[in-house]
Parts: sequence; structure tokens; C-alpha cells
Amino acid sequence: MSDDPVVLIAGASGYVGGRLVERLMNRPVRIRCMARRTEGMRERWGDRVEPVGADVLEPDTLPRALEGVHTAYYLIHSMGSGGDFEARERRAAENFAAAAEQAGVKRILYLGGLADERGRLSPHMRSRMETGRILRASKVPTLEFRASIVLGAGSLSFEMIRALVQRLPVMITPRWVRVRAQPIAVGDLLDYLEQALDLPEDQVRVYEIGGAEPTRYRDIMAEYARQRGLKRMFLPVPVLSPRLSSLWLGLVTPLFARVGRKLIESVTHPSVVTDPAAREVFSVEPCGVREAIARALEEEERGFATTRWSDSLAAGNTHRTWAGVRFGTRLVDSRTRRVAATPERAFGAVRRIGGTTGWYYGNPLWRLRGAVDELAGGVGMRRGRRHADELRPGDVIDCWRVESMEEGKVVRLRAEMKLPGRAWLEFEVSPAGDGECELRQTAVFDPKGLSGILYWYGIYPLHALVFRGMLKGAARAAETGR
Repeated sequence: MSDDPVVLIAGASGYVGGRLVERLMNRPVRIRCMARRTEGMRERWGDRVEPVGADVLEPDTLPRALEGVHTAYYLIHSMGSGGDFEARERRAAENFAAAAEQAGVKRILYLGGLADERGRLSPHMRSRMETGRILRASKVPTLEFRASIVLGAGSLSFEMIRALVQRLPVMITPRWVRVRAQPIAVGDLLDYLEQALDLPEDQVRVYEIGGAEPTRYRDIMAEYARQRGLKRMFLPVPVLSPRLSSLWLGLVTPLFARVGRKLIESVTHPSVVTDPAAREVFSVEPCGVREAIARALEEEERGFATTRWSDSLAAGNTHRTWAGVRFGTRLVDSRTRRVAATPERAFGAVRRIGGTTGWYYGNPLWRLRGAVDELAGGVGMRRGRRHADELRPGDVIDCWRVESMEEGKVVRLRAEMKLPGRAWLEFEVSPAGDGECELRQTAVFDPKGLSGILYWYGIYPLHALVFRGMLKGAARAAETGR
């Protein structure tokens, strides 16, 4: 085994965590990636990382993750969770702090949110502050970064801004768009997180971090429009509650209402750096809003974002929802079709499914199902995909996630929508001779009790229609190359 120190990234499947993993690969450290579900980590990063499955809400899973760890990054949050997320965040931080103490961890690096804690805070921001206090109260020296909104391809704030500006030539702007913030480019944020590894222990404290200058959400949207060559009109209104704003965002952006509301509640508070200590201690020269947007657009122009805010949503929720529940017999709908195309062409059609390509049949029905899921508090269908053609384990595809994949042969998707059971969708391609292939499409449903069985059989006629059309459409796309 290497003598290099072990660095744990708790929340490695998230937006910042995934990027931090790749940043630390150039450092003389052993990287341990912790997440509730670790599918795809080996395929994505190879043997350069050690994936470990653990859940901060299940204390018994933490000792193995923290064993031998020198520094632990805590990048976990419950933005996408419903119910009493504050209690879960508190319990998660307490569990992690206790396990880190027991394991002899030398340092915790925590990424929280920036706000004036003396004022009235939203539940989400209040929870971020409390998490920091719990970690700092442990016997493990804890450095807390308090960051303003993060701008980068695929980040939650940037995706919201991009969707609003791209889709609405005239925007109603409630009071929150005039609140001052100090956005930080994701690259600069990663610089701070990386340099914190080398910080002397006597400088471990709370640091406020942001970009080069304060601004307002309205100005960020105007700058995005300028760089994209779009003319946009802003119509201010005196009031629009966070709840109404979140519902409005849910109509025109990829955010579903639960996440949108927490985001809006948070941005109603100013997030401006008042303590300059970070600029004095770290050798980071953060860029301004103009450059941060330009960097994000440049990454998008390359075709994809390295990570996206939705990567962590529901990652592991399916596992927790059904833990300890005994399932009935799995229900299966399996269909095959001979395709007049090579296996490579057929797999290419499968690899492009979802996102802007659509589902090859019944796209309005898929959108309707997504809308129903959002009303039930689910993720809906608007998360899209990381890349229009590339696919890897762990990727999000609308309301699904790639659970496993064997290039050129099989893709298995796991549903992350609200269901009375668990669901998978699998596509398998095999040679059939004479330059043709066989495409098999299999839907599997693992019902939870009577409600799950009633759900499956109640909408099976509609499922059968969609599944039949999907297979036919995928085959047609393979044969025509479209």
C-alpha cells in the first residue's frame, strides 16, 4: 500500500465532489470516494480511487469509510430531500463528526453556504450553518468554507439562470433577483478546496469565499444574455413569494419545485464576503461574473459538463427507501426486435436515448408522467443528460440513472421517479448475423406490496403501448442513423 495520506470525499457523486476527485488525482494522496451508491466510480476513475458505500444517516456504515483517513471533505447536503431535511442534516453531521473522531481523522474540510448568520435565515441556509457548527464542535479540526452561489457548467444556479434567459424573452423579476451575491466560479472554488489540504493547522477556521466582486442575480442574467447575444427585457414586480417563485421556476427551468423553493429561499439572503481572510491566506485570485460565465459556456460548448447539479439527486434514495422491505415477485416486460443494422449502430441509438433525443415514442406521455412525478415531489423528466451521445455508469437520463453499462452490449437504467416499488429499464444488443443484430428491451418492476401490484397492472396497457413504440423507434433510429 502507498504511504500517501488517505483523503476521503464524502459526497463524491455530487456536483462539486465529482470535480474535486479529478482535481486531487494530480496530488500525492490516495482518494477514497464515499457515496450511498458507488456504481460507475470504477468505470469513471479506474483504480485511481477507492469507492466506498456509506450513508451518513446510518452510523454503522461510517467506520469503514473513515478508517485510516487523514483528511475528510464533507460535501453532503439535502437540497433535493423533502420532509424534515433540517433534522436529517443535523443527524448526518453528528454521525459523521462522531465517526471521524473515533477514526482519528486529522482534519475535516466542509463546504457550506455564505450568509449573515445574525439575520433571519431560510431553513436550508440555517441548516448549512448548523452543520458547520456541529463539525467544528467535534475534536477534529474543521475548516469551513462559506461560499456564495457557484457558477459553472451544470451548477444549480447556472442552470437556473441559463434556462430562464434562454426561454423567456420577457422576464418577471421578483425582489430576490435584486439581492446582492458574490458568485464564485467552480474552478476557483476547487482551488480553495484543494489548497486547504496544505493549510497549517493554526489557520483552520471559517473562511468566506466568493468571486471578484458582488453583483445581483439580475445582473448575472443580463451578462449571460449579453454573452449569448440575446435581447431580454426585465419587468420587476414588488413581491413574489418563494413558494410562487419556485412553482414558476418549475414551469420554465430544469428545477423541480422542491429544489427550486430551497434555492429561492436561500438567495433571498445577501451572500457577500465581509471577511477578507480567505484572499489573504490562500493564493487564489477569483474571477468575476463575466469570466465565470464565459468559462461555463466554454465547457458547455465542448458538449457536456463534467458534473451536473442533478448528479447527486436521488443517488441512493432508492436504496434507503426500500431498505429492509421484502419485495414481491418481480414483474417483467421483455421484447425483442431484429434490427437491420450492425450492433454498433443499434447500441449507438440506445446510448442516445433520453434528453434532447427523447424516448423514441410517446414523448408527450413521458412529459406528462414527469409532471405527475414532480407534483408528487419526484425528480420529473427535465434533468436531461450530461452529454447527447456519451454515456457512463452513474449518469442521469431524465428520470433514470445509468446503473450499469457494458459498452456495445448492454445498458441498465434505474428509475428515480416516485413509484410504489423499484423499476429498471434494460437494453441489450447482440449480433444476429448478416450485418444485423437483435435488440432486447426489458422493463423490470419490483412492487412494494399490493399498491405496487395494482400500479403495475393498472397502467400496464399504457406501458405496453409505450414499450412497444420505444423498441420500434429505437430500431428505426439504428437503421436510419437518426
